[in-house]
Amino acid sequence: MKTALTIAGSDSGGGAGIQADLKAFSANGVFGMSVITAVTAQNTQEVRSVQNIDNKIIREQIEAVFDDIPVNAVKIGMLSSPATVETVAQALKKYQPNQIVLDPVMVSKGGHHLLQEEAIQSLTEHMIPLATIITPNIPEAEVLVNRKIETEEDMLSASKTLLELGAKMILLKGGHLQGNPNDLFYDGQYFHWLHGERIETKNTHGTGCTLSSAIAANLAKGYSMFEAVKLAKQYISIAIKHSLELGRGHGPTHHFYELYKKANLN
Repeated sequence: MKTALTIAGSDSGGGAGIQADLKAFSANGVFGMSVITAVTAQNTQEVRSVQNIDNKIIREQIEAVFDDIPVNAVKIGMLSSPATVETVAQALKKYQPNQIVLDPVMVSKGGHHLLQEEAIQSLTEHMIPLATIITPNIPEAEVLVNRKIETEEDMLSASKTLLELGAKMILLKGGHLQGNPNDLFYDGQYFHWLHGERIETKNTHGTGCTLSSAIAANLAKGYSMFEAVKLAKQYISIAIKHSLELGRGHGPTHHFYELYKKANLN
């Protein structure tokens, strides 16, 4: 059994964060472990409050996992403060996992800022250079490259800039642009477009968390980066297509649709 570790915030509504990550790990065939960086009071409509976990506890969670269990891949999500970013970065430098997927979570679906403004520089300086791949959406990439991204040509240019920040590979998600949600994979040498179909649903809570976790799971199983990304995009597309009408806001994706179908539970 291969393993994956998520380092991220908890979503009490179950659709994003640690909860989405662990579901995606399981659905993609790896054993999931977690380090909680923050606890959010959150549902499909809003993030009501956030409490950051003490950095000593964050460090000790990481140490407890790595000192005992082999970690085949790491996915990183919500790191809200500069101190949290630096704590996680120091721990990862110590243990040097082979695969690190960084989803630079900044704002929730409801518009709540999950990354403090002063933490952006820390993320750029300490975390991006450690990552094997980063998976920003358009708004997140705009913050990181400090300019607007409005066309696919802009996405190509932004990916080059992200590489200059220290990223080794980039998956720039194009869902915020008009038209179909085409994502751009850049390995530092070649560009690959991953074409998608726009699915008309409001239930997209946790899609970024789920996609990045699926990539980490695929890397843990030994897939090449491009194959890991392609399989993860296929997985999230199915999860969105069969998303769940839960709550009054942005409902969650269906992490286990294929398993439910096999068990005749749909």
